[in-house]
Amino acid sequence: MINSIESYIPKTFYLPVVFLFILFGWVNKEVLDDVQDARIEHEVVYFEEDKFAAWPANGGMWIWNNEILICFTVAGHDYTVKSGHTYDVSTSRNMFARSLDGGETWTIEDAYEQGLTGNAMDHQIGNKAVTPKELEKPIDFQNPNFALLFQRETNRSGPTHFYYTYDRGKFWFGPHIFPNLDSAGITNRTDYIVDGKNELLTMLSIGHGRTALAKTEDGGLNWELTSYVGSDFTKSEEISNRNDYSLMPSTVRLSSSKILTTIRHREGDEGKVWITSYLSEDNGLTWVRLEDPVKRHVNSPPAIVRLPDGRLVLVYVARKGGWEVGSSNERGSKLAAKISTDDGHTWSEEIILRENDGANSDVGYPKVIVRPDGKIVIAYYWNHSLDENADPYRYIAVTNWTP
Repeated sequence: MINSIESYIPKTFYLPVVFLFILFGWVNKEVLDDVQDARIEHEVVYFEEDKFAAWPANGGMWIWNNEILICFTVAGHDYTVKSGHTYDVSTSRNMFARSLDGGETWTIEDAYEQGLTGNAMDHQIGNKAVTPKELEKPIDFQNPNFALLFQRETNRSGPTHFYYTYDRGKFWFGPHIFPNLDSAGITNRTDYIVDGKNELLTMLSIGHGRTALAKTEDGGLNWELTSYVGSDFTKSEEISNRNDYSLMPSTVRLSSSKILTTIRHREGDEGKVWITSYLSEDNGLTWVRLEDPVKRHVNSPPAIVRLPDGRLVLVYVARKGGWEVGSSNERGSKLAAKISTDDGHTWSEEIILRENDGANSDVGYPKVIVRPDGKIVIAYYWNHSLDENADPYRYIAVTNWTP
């Protein structure tokens, strides 16, 4: 826990007191900052010496009451790599982190032993791999202990396969073939919405450049590509050979007919990567681009969640260092958020959740869930590599925050 006024005011008491201070004008900005800090906790989920841990957004994150599961990647460090991801791709394996207390404590589980037996981009298991097969019977998406997990096999052209669980990820059925719905190939991560016992929609990453929506109405036996999101890129097969892209969506349902998706977006020759958003009012058939929630360069995908009171929280990591055009390593990367009270049409000013602790550009890829009590848990990967005296170097972190 970071230092804050929480050290001398009980959790159940300090917020009403500060509200009275604000009401009567007895509080300054520094005290308000301390109150915000008191509602933010950072924890290390996984760290192991000489290991590289990363990319919850490539895996997934699920919650059942206060039980939370995160899928992420572990690999051996490759210290010969001087920029980018300093890991040995051939050693990449998926792992799970599980919390039974809403993200306060965590245990680590081996994904292969729990059924993730297909070879994938972040799960290089060689001759131990099982070939994906067609799904033989419908999935019950409304099983109370259900979760779905997508795995891309290559980063630019797919294919993709998927798993499902009925016991909160202790065992996964699969791998099952996901159909090639676009000639550029499906490079899916996990982003889906359950709409019924056998009805589910998933947001697709296609090739290395485009977002689309696909649906199933028969429990995953058949899938239909319903729509492409946005008109920015018209020929997805061309995107795989370009640096422009609009992919890695994070999506929420707003009503029975409205869906909002936020997307990692790159366009043009400047190297800028920011976050765009699109609204569908006809359940994914057509999309309208809204005002970009994050206009600055971030170079990491978004994560969005809807709170019990209806507010939307958008979480992102602004990467600093070698991957950001015209920037330096002086301040490092930061974890930030914005809040919308009008279903994503407008967004608050940036809320800094974490910064100035020596993180270079190899961080981010957040996933986020909301607990029953309204607190959100953000999973991401982090480091302190700009601080020569800091340890650990690459690890999975969570930030627990009450917006």
